[in-house]
Amino acid sequence: MANITPQRSGTADLALMGGGIPPWLFRRMTKLSLHVTEAIVADYGTQGFLKRLSDPFWFQSFGAVIGMDWNSSGVTTAVLRALKTALNPHADDLGLIVCGGKGKRSLQTPHELVRYAGRTSLDGDALARASKLSAKVDNTAVQDGFQLYIHGFVASADGEWAVIQQGMKPADRSARRYHWHSNGLDSFVHDPHSAIAGPNQGAILNLVDAEAQPAQEGILTVAQEPVTALVSEVATMRLARHHGVRASDVDLKRLGAVLHLAQESETATFEELLLLKGLGPRTLQALALVSEVVHGTPTRFSDPARFTFAHGGKGGTPFPVPTRVYDETIETLRGAVERAKLGQTDKAKALRSLTRLAQKLEDGYTPRPFFDEAIERERRDSWKRGGRTVQRAAMPPDAVDTQRGQLDLFGSG
Repeated sequence: MANITPQRSGTADLALMGGGIPPWLFRRMTKLSLHVTEAIVADYGTQGFLKRLSDPFWFQSFGAVIGMDWNSSGVTTAVLRALKTALNPHADDLGLIVCGGKGKRSLQTPHELVRYAGRTSLDGDALARASKLSAKVDNTAVQDGFQLYIHGFVASADGEWAVIQQGMKPADRSARRYHWHSNGLDSFVHDPHSAIAGPNQGAILNLVDAEAQPAQEGILTVAQEPVTALVSEVATMRLARHHGVRASDVDLKRLGAVLHLAQESETATFEELLLLKGLGPRTLQALALVSEVVHGTPTRFSDPARFTFAHGGKGGTPFPVPTRVYDETIETLRGAVERAKLGQTDKAKALRSLTRLAQKLEDGYTPRPFFDEAIERERRDSWKRGGRTVQRAAMPPDAVDTQRGQLDLFGSG
């Protein structure tokens, strides 16, 4: 069994946003989550998948590519719920189990882990202990003003695990997400953190930092005396709290290269993409971003907002979810994964080449003013692609103009 020792992989501060996920979107999220996970496990193993989960930037990018608002706290709930729904029925085949969740579900994590361990050779008590201690560290030993309300624990059949948990601070409507990965240090109480990220709040109480060793000893010796160990925060990930997606939120060179690659006239020159011909430029655009989520290196996820250009956002930012494109993305990725299982890796290789070719284009690509134009085009053509938001389905521009006219005529009361 793999060593199940902890290492904090990072944290992320997010805007606290509400709103549910409509069934038509959640069904697609679960399907895409399954096929993305299958593709990652096929090429990089369960360790590669858990390593990605423990990266706050990758996690946020994955949430954006499946249709969540890129800088919302809801990404955490949506991704964990979609993964749990999608992966657990295939736990034995994938070698992965997702436990816990939001609110009361988080309290069931240790019991779920013990049940899973009973089907394998894993030490369920050790996994349950890791779940409880990681929560205790972030909720009690690190007192940064955030109270945990989400706890997700993803374990592999090899005993490796990742923890994703989130706390909220209602006073300023913010949420903070914490990531753990079992590879690394061998102690929960001796400097397990690699970062406490987000807007700097000055000094915080962190009793598991290396500098807090004297405080730990003092607490053990004289438990009734107040002991504080103050450690400065290290900001590693800051997400904008404004609504929507702005040009400043994305790497325009990376995004521009993807949009450029997706044009029909361009793909004809790439022999590697011949197997993907017929999909159309808009689906190729989505697939290029999904391919990057599967195969991209950690440095590629510094601008999670860019991945909203795959399938939009449930709230309509930067544009409505193009359900027809989403479905074609799912089906193409599903077909590639199924063919690869049979030893036919042609489509999987073609999809993998998308991210490589986009990066190749970046080298000589000079961004021109295109960002606002690209979003406007997506919104204008959204109705053609089955565009939907939480509120409504997209309509043709002339229908929108007609509706506005009716409101002007009858709505003044």
